[in-house]
Amino acid sequence: MTDTNWGMVETDVLAAIGNAIEREREAVLATVIDVEGSAYRRPGAKMLIDEDGGAGSLTAGCLEDEVRELASEVLDAGRPRIETYDLMGDDDVWGLGMGCNGIITVLLEPLEASYRPAVEHVTNGIDCAVVTVTGGDRPLGERGVYDSEDGFVGDLPEWMTERLAEPTTALLEAGRSETVEVETDEGTVEVFVDGIEAPSKLVVVGSGPDVGPVIELAARVGLRSTVVAFRGALSAGDFPAADAVRTTSPPKLREAVDFDDDTHVVVMTHNFIDDRLALEELLATPVPYIGLMGPHERFEEICEEFAAEGVELAEEDINRIYTPIGLDLGGDSPYRIAYSIVAEVLAVESDRTPRHLAEHTGPIHERQAIGGAE
Repeated sequence: MTDTNWGMVETDVLAAIGNAIEREREAVLATVIDVEGSAYRRPGAKMLIDEDGGAGSLTAGCLEDEVRELASEVLDAGRPRIETYDLMGDDDVWGLGMGCNGIITVLLEPLEASYRPAVEHVTNGIDCAVVTVTGGDRPLGERGVYDSEDGFVGDLPEWMTERLAEPTTALLEAGRSETVEVETDEGTVEVFVDGIEAPSKLVVVGSGPDVGPVIELAARVGLRSTVVAFRGALSAGDFPAADAVRTTSPPKLREAVDFDDDTHVVVMTHNFIDDRLALEELLATPVPYIGLMGPHERFEEICEEFAAEGVELAEEDINRIYTPIGLDLGGDSPYRIAYSIVAEVLAVESDRTPRHLAEHTGPIHERQAIGGAE
């Protein structure tokens, strides 16, 4: 496993999967479908194995070599298999200081075109769930892909999709992955429901030298970013880590970018008038996070100008404005500031109150109680 594979975000792994499908390459997709105890990754973690090495990872290096060896067997057999690894025993070579202390179950399957709809959904910014048979009275690896608007596509029979609609919707809304059991007169089957959220969007308003580190770190954590400048011509080469670059004026900000409730905005123009005009535009959108660079006194001055114009900010608007921007991580270098900003965006995106994990009791990752689909 290379450092690049370990650091890959899910969207890049899915892009590699889509590329392998389009090129009709022989490849194996390995997916974590269950974890008991502790592990680096949770159910839904993916790893693509092909002749060039592949993409993604399942652990912090505990299993990757073993999974690669099994991938050859899966390709030779031409059918999926499920493998369980117990990393908990001190006497087990897999458990010796490798960072995992749990039982990890992995589905390995020859990569097929049935996965294509999932890749297309995420590419188009649509959340989806990949539903794969892992046991019972249906063939191992049989698959459907679900989204809340169009329902299921794929080979799953109607008696399964009817029973799976409710738990799949719940897991998709929660962005979780879990095994669900279906029991009907037609049969009993276990399926792994992998809720895949399309990446959230980050819009950075500004074009100064401090924007680059924010965009770079955003890309590393899987956010799709757009840089918006108010003066001067910009090109994609100015911010190579950005997905898009726009140039507009503050009053036309909403015309330049499509803002929705999955968009987070960082305003760092370092210009009082631009900030005020940009904030006025952003408050007319449903974005849940507006991070405003500068001291709180500066924001109070903006509010005074709003008040002079007869505009009073509602409480729900105040609650989505974060200023001074970022978490208190200490330091004032460009990358320390960028880490602070991106960390705050991730906390808001995940509905988390930032704190030390050492103060957290219970599992770090939430468990989604869905239950069976009877």
